[in-house]
Amino acid sequence: MTKEVNIAGIKFGGNNPPLIIAGPCVLENEDITFQTAQRLKDICSSVGMPFVFKSSYDKANRTSIKSFRGPGIEKGLRILSDIKSRLNIPVISDVHSIAEVKPASEVLDALQIPAFLCRQTDLIIAASKTGKPVNIKKGQFLAPWDVKNIIEKFTSTGNHNLSITERGASFGYNNLVVDFRAFPIMRSFGYPVIFDVTHSLQLPGGQGSSSGGQREFAEPLAKAAVAVGVDGLFFEVHPEPEKALCDGPNMIKLDEVEKMLGILKAIYKLLK
Repeated sequence: MTKEVNIAGIKFGGNNPPLIIAGPCVLENEDITFQTAQRLKDICSSVGMPFVFKSSYDKANRTSIKSFRGPGIEKGLRILSDIKSRLNIPVISDVHSIAEVKPASEVLDALQIPAFLCRQTDLIIAASKTGKPVNIKKGQFLAPWDVKNIIEKFTSTGNHNLSITERGASFGYNNLVVDFRAFPIMRSFGYPVIFDVTHSLQLPGGQGSSSGGQREFAEPLAKAAVAVGVDGLFFEVHPEPEKALCDGPNMIKLDEVEKMLGILKAIYKLLK
């Protein structure tokens, strides 16, 4: 069993149902953001699964210099603060540098460290020192047992509010695969493990100047992860993925979320 972590009253890990972290890849505008957040809140409440809203104020690792990155930290944190207060839901977003940690921690209920930055010791320590819950994504280039070193870095400050996210491993060019052996291996270190379903279906740089994706495999992979045993699931969700400004090919359509989560909850209950 993994440690229980609390994000603004939302508990996951331990004996709790899988946490759902979901939202648009990036903050595009306030209408889409609020529409998606409200609908996801209602769905998760109906299904009976804990929910934290996620969207990025900046996508700092886009494929092309021309790619849409988001509104930036100042406006982005304002939007996330409004979502948090108006909809009464916890919010999480990525931090990319030590300079972002303090302002982000003053608004966000939890911080997230992107996969490409998971070995940046100073960033991990800075995030840990906030005392906030932090979700660190395992890099596509790491073996599952390598997360033990990430955990040791993070907990060296005395903060144990940590979760680790699996988002696939690099497999040749422009492709990721999910090794389901990784989940029990990473959970053996005692901290909650989340499966980033939609990023695992990304085809990095697969469209030349942007990434492709295979959203049609989201449901079967999510089912498998719940069956194997995970403490949470991460989905990028958009009302119209084909029109999304970032990660459209691997995002799930908002209208399809409720049915999928109902199936996942049923699998979880069956296993329990």
